[in-house]
Amino acid sequence: MSEQKSDRVADADVKNWVDLFAPAPIRPYLRMARLDRPIGYWLLFWPCAFSLGLAAVARPQTGFSFYYLALFFVGAVAMRGAGCTLNDIIDRNIDDKVERTRSRPIPSGQVSVKQAVVFLVIQCLIGLLVLLQFNDFTKLLGISSLILVVIYPFMKRITYWPQLFLGLAFNWGALMGWAAMFGTLHYPALWLYAGSILWTIGYDTIYALQDREDDAMIGVKSTARLFGNYAREITAAFYVGALILWWFAADGAGVGRLFLYAAWTVPLLLAWQIATLKPDQGLNCLVRFKANHWVGLALALSLFIEYRF
Repeated sequence: MSEQKSDRVADADVKNWVDLFAPAPIRPYLRMARLDRPIGYWLLFWPCAFSLGLAAVARPQTGFSFYYLALFFVGAVAMRGAGCTLNDIIDRNIDDKVERTRSRPIPSGQVSVKQAVVFLVIQCLIGLLVLLQFNDFTKLLGISSLILVVIYPFMKRITYWPQLFLGLAFNWGALMGWAAMFGTLHYPALWLYAGSILWTIGYDTIYALQDREDDAMIGVKSTARLFGNYAREITAAFYVGALILWWFAADGAGVGRLFLYAAWTVPLLLAWQIATLKPDQGLNCLVRFKANHWVGLALALSLFIEYRF
């Protein structure tokens, strides 16, 4: 199928690297893995970085593992792509009814379901190779996350809380980094995981606001629909909850004043999202959703700075 500019997925940046530089035959696959929209793999990666940073603060003599950080980044890219591919296979008959998603590779006819399944297997094998580099406890923990990955795409059909299940799956890295360093789990990692789940419910509600009208017509459920006119206020409450639980995690790991000085940008970025959010304007919602990349970077850097200095 010829590659025209119109083949670009609707919510990808106009000047993304896939559409500008990737060879034409593989562009649909890179789009299906959402490599033209990197925000997803960053949001999957940051909880891994949080967890490694928290572990380094709790046990500074062990140090911060940049090797594990690199492995988690590769794993995040691969498994985010695998999750999106699985989601697109399952949702192919829904995506063609939603304005924002009908340009995706499967509903637009650029990739067949059989081709998508082969691509899914390849990405899962890359994720498996990454997982095999860790200790046995972390391997088992990583494998157990597959249950959440598989059930998540179906949740929008049966519950108004698919964002909760996304949070459970997307933030598994908040446990993985700690497990990689300690070989077990302790309560700071659990607080970190819980806080990150609330963060995800918040930012994915903002993302889902773009599709409320289409979702209502085709019967897809989301917290954006559930919260209705109170989406801004309830999202704010989830963000506040995330900050509280993140503080429990950081305090449990033994952070000091330096962390507080470094982390002040995290609540400010979240407050900016809420204060400027316009739920009925799709572009406004998309920009604020993507701003969570900087929230993740700010928290990860704050933990690293606390450990390093």
